[in-house]
Amino acid sequence: MIKNIVVVGGGTAGWLSAGLLAAEYSAGESPIKVTLIESPDVRTIGVGEGTWPTMRSTLKRIGISETAFLTRCSASFKQGSKFVGWRTGEAADAYYHPFSLPTGFGETDMHELWRQCYPDKAYDRIAGIQAAVCERQLAPKQITMPEYAGALNYGYHLDAGKFSELLREHCTERLGVSHIRDHVEQIISADNGDIARVKTREHGDLVGDLFIDCTGTHSLLLGGHYQVPFIDCSRYSANDRALAVQVPYEQEDAPIASATVGTAHSSGWSWDIGLSSRRGVGYVYSSAHIDDDSAHAELVAHLSRSVDASVIKDLSFRSLTIEAGHRDRFWVNNCVAVGMSAGFIEPLEASALALVELSVAMIRDELPQSQAAMAITARRFNDIFRYRWQRILEFLKLHYVLSERRDTAYWRDMTARDTVPPGLLEYLELWRYRAPYTRDFLHTEELFPAASYLYVLYGMGFTGEACAPVKASVDLSKAQQLFEEDERKRQKYEKAIPTNRELLNAVARYGMKKI
Repeated sequence: MIKNIVVVGGGTAGWLSAGLLAAEYSAGESPIKVTLIESPDVRTIGVGEGTWPTMRSTLKRIGISETAFLTRCSASFKQGSKFVGWRTGEAADAYYHPFSLPTGFGETDMHELWRQCYPDKAYDRIAGIQAAVCERQLAPKQITMPEYAGALNYGYHLDAGKFSELLREHCTERLGVSHIRDHVEQIISADNGDIARVKTREHGDLVGDLFIDCTGTHSLLLGGHYQVPFIDCSRYSANDRALAVQVPYEQEDAPIASATVGTAHSSGWSWDIGLSSRRGVGYVYSSAHIDDDSAHAELVAHLSRSVDASVIKDLSFRSLTIEAGHRDRFWVNNCVAVGMSAGFIEPLEASALALVELSVAMIRDELPQSQAAMAITARRFNDIFRYRWQRILEFLKLHYVLSERRDTAYWRDMTARDTVPPGLLEYLELWRYRAPYTRDFLHTEELFPAASYLYVLYGMGFTGEACAPVKASVDLSKAQQLFEEDERKRQKYEKAIPTNRELLNAVARYGMKKI
């Protein structure tokens, strides 16, 4: 039976793994010891600053107060993503992928209402109110609502370094996680191929029954020790470089965006994430289409639209390398990889932390208690996460393949048919004649449900559905009624709900109501 879990590697992935497992198993009649080994020689990347709404339940399960999280991590409320310039590159080219499902999703058809009655309006404005809320930089809740509750669905923007520190403090002081600052020098196997122990520089041998590899792109255990091959996905995800910079607000009361803003550029795209204390900005690009100096100049030009030149000259830019792909397997013997040790694809829809949450949740819920169960769980884990990586590749590529831009070699290459995963090509052919719906994606925990595809498809101007006949069975009266109710709701919401900045100031001063 598993009595000792050893997490190798810190950062957000390591501490989330330790926290979720310790919160579940460190107490009770048969407690499991959780140890995290963090090398003082390795610096974490620390630029994963966007989460999905799933982070709310994760933090609640670990036992961290939302008030403490928001104030300690300079966090803000994220309600989705805004994509600027992806379709045509023209000034008015923008759409939202909000976190809330379309109004009446699964009960009525807002897509058909949009298609038949409001084709000149943006789909995201017909499907619900969250896009309009984001455009006005409003919060998803009021200060009187309990922690982790919201009027609209939301995740967070956060400072990754501060988040790791909060997790470390909470795990070690509240959940009993043993924290060892040391460098792993050797991995020693048992006769059956399991990892028996790891040898550290100063603490000697540390034994474990289950090892979680959170060593980032080094993949020290899964890739290094077990030699699990890396599956290169650069054919479908060409962006292999990134520049990241932290940008101060020019005024303390500057508005805070309610969505991650992804802006398309000549050879990639930039992210803009509004925290309570600063913005996190970066440029993800393809080195095959632009050199590093030109990419830096393009990012500076982009920043100059909102930041004074005197501020930009003092900013420190970090250069990062992206190797798009994932391991062929993620769980081998008694070792499972979580986070970047399992793989990484460009951060277009902030799926990295969501994958960490899903990975640890499955480990936690199916923690094997025999050798036979370990093998079965590992096989199921590998099947599920291979599927999830494929869905990520397809969904991210969807943002590119529908673009009408042909103004640079980058956009011509990114829209080429031979760079599109075959599964996505099949879906696009189906969706020429009907909208995506739930049976297209049958897993219980789909990373991107059918609603997400709707927002991107129709935000990008996908018009294949014009070939399809109007459905005689669709009763649009219910959809129209919901749309009119949404309009009234939006007007009330805009009067009653504070901005992101106003709510965060109130949280810092008063705190939120405990659940």
